[in-house]
Amino acid sequence: MTKPGKRSFSFEFKLDVVQRFLAGETKVTLAREFDLSSPKLIETWARAYRNEGEEGLRPKRAGRPPGPATSEPSEASESSELKRLRAENERLRAEVAYLGKLRALRAQERP
Repeated sequence: MTKPGKRSFSFEFKLDVVQRFLAGETKVTLAREFDLSSPKLIETWARAYRNEGEEGLRPKRAGRPPGPATSEPSEASESSELKRLRAENERLRAEVAYLGKLRALRAQERP
C-alpha cells in the first residue's frame, strides 16, 4: 500500500471552500464534500483569509526571500563594516602587544 503524497490546492479552490465556510457551512461537511484530509485545514485557510485577505490563500514561494539586488553597498552596511573592522583591529593590536610582552618575559628567563 502506498502512502498518498501531499496534495496542493489551487487558490480558487481554497477561496471557494473558505467563502462557503464563512457563509455558514460546517467545516466537517465541507471536508467530506471536498475529500480533505482534515477539517482543521479549512480552519487554517479561514484564519489566513481573515488575517491577510485573499493573498493569504495564494501559494507562497519556498525558501529564503531574495535579498537586495544592489551591487553597491549601502551606507548602513559600510558603517557596520567599518565598526567591525575597527573592533578587529583593536583585538589584533591587543594580541600583538600580549605576544610582545610574552616574548620579552621568555627572553628574560634565558641566561
